[in-house]
Amino acid sequence: MANQKRPKVKIARALGVPLTPKSVKYFEARPYPPGQHGRGRKQNSDYKVRLVEKQRLRAQYDLSEKQMARAFDRAKKAEGKTGEALVAELETRLDALVLRSGIARTIYQARQMVVHGHIEVNGGKVNKPSFQMKPGFVVTVRERSKEKVPFQVAREGGNAGEGQTPKYLEVNLKALAFRLDRAPQRKEVPVICDEQLVVEYYSR
Repeated sequence: MANQKRPKVKIARALGVPLTPKSVKYFEARPYPPGQHGRGRKQNSDYKVRLVEKQRLRAQYDLSEKQMARAFDRAKKAEGKTGEALVAELETRLDALVLRSGIARTIYQARQMVVHGHIEVNGGKVNKPSFQMKPGFVVTVRERSKEKVPFQVAREGGNAGEGQTPKYLEVNLKALAFRLDRAPQRKEVPVICDEQLVVEYYSR
């Protein structure tokens, strides 16, 4: 997760969700938690079940606990189900949509692209991964960055195999650009999580 020193493959196995293309291979070979007791049967309390689910959602967006808690507080004030509002809140972060568009291969790479100033929103440079996108906002790779290798790979569809482009995005990889057409619906967001358990964790 954010500033997490632990190897991402071990995090993926511990949480039961692949976080990078590399971790998919290891996860399929060893679909149980790391460590000598990883295969053992464990009894989980209700608290631990909810905690793990919250950690899974955090990991998929690479958030700190403080970032996650703030997102939940905002989701509580939104209309509709809090869990679905939380996922929509996280999914419309700039770094998350750079990942979904196929411009980045992983959430970690997407965050780095944004922080290093390679990304523009509506024609202006934005270097905050947490920047909240709104329907109609257009994201492009800065002209001076387009010839860098990661963006050349993206332009040729090198990240396309990591998942289908969500319907709430209109993407032009050749131009290294995309637009958020509308708010994402929970069923369209490719994260593995029971968001209701996350709500229960924060509401305890």
